Amino acid sequence: MQREKFRTVVGIKRVAGLRSMLVCALLILANSYQDLSWADAPKRVVSANLCADQLLLALADPAQIVSLSPFAGDPQMSFMAEAAKAFPANRGAGEALIVLQADLVLVGPYDNRYTRDLLAARKTEFVVLAPWDSIAGGIMQIRYLAARLGQSAKGERLIADIEQSLEMIRDIAANIPGSPNSLVLHRRGYVFHAGVTGEILALAGLHDAAPELGVKGGGFVPLERLLVGRPDFLIVAGDAADAEDQGEAILLHPALLNFFPLERRLVVPDVLTLCGGPSTPVLAERIAAEIRRKVLGH
Repeated sequence: MQREKFRTVVGIKRVAGLRSMLVCALLILANSYQDLSWADAPKRVVSANLCADQLLLALADPAQIVSLSPFAGDPQMSFMAEAAKAFPANRGAGEALIVLQADLVLVGPYDNRYTRDLLAARKTEFVVLAPWDSIAGGIMQIRYLAARLGQSAKGERLIADIEQSLEMIRDIAANIPGSPNSLVLHRRGYVFHAGVTGEILALAGLHDAAPELGVKGGGFVPLERLLVGRPDFLIVAGDAADAEDQGEAILLHPALLNFFPLERRLVVPDVLTLCGGPSTPVLAERIAAEIRRKVLGH
């Protein structure tokens, strides 16, 4: 499955020290580029990373985009797959990127180190865009990249859309009775409760059940522990009928079907959660719709 391949590439664990360094670097660079004119903006931009693809498509002028990653046009993985069809795909390898003669390359922190070393050796500018682990960090990333592309106005429009969607989520929280909790359940029973999805769920009034199940950062939760802890709602990528392979087969387990029927599963497709950016307002809207229907009964 391509999704398994992508998760292997980006890594499912986050490195806290690297993340902090990247956030600081974005703040410094954003200030450096805040007065960038169109004449100074890169003319040939290449993305070698799925999440970078989506930000580039949302923020750049189409004439700036030379090539996107191999995953950009996959509708199961990329929220911007339709827009990506207008651009050629690259193989994501260092040599292939050099041939494209880009003046700016976008990569991820978990992409091939050899690619970054080769780009540096050829004095090709590249930017490492970390996966979003918070909305605030994501907004900083948008501002930096938009400024670097000479497209600050587009960046501010995307940020405004995200902030508006969060206001809508906060309004929902005021209507949720009690103090329900939820668990974001990934493939094969993996739980990673940080990140943008968890932040939006918390803003909506659904508390994170992961700490109560002994998951502090991320890890696999045994079925027995899940059934004993029994969170009020599961956040899953598809309903039981959508299970496509062994990785998603846990959704079909009779015990889960008994204790967590469809009305206790908030379905949020992977295409909305894999990357922060242009998908984030739609992610908030999807979570809001699921809460209205299955938590509030509207």
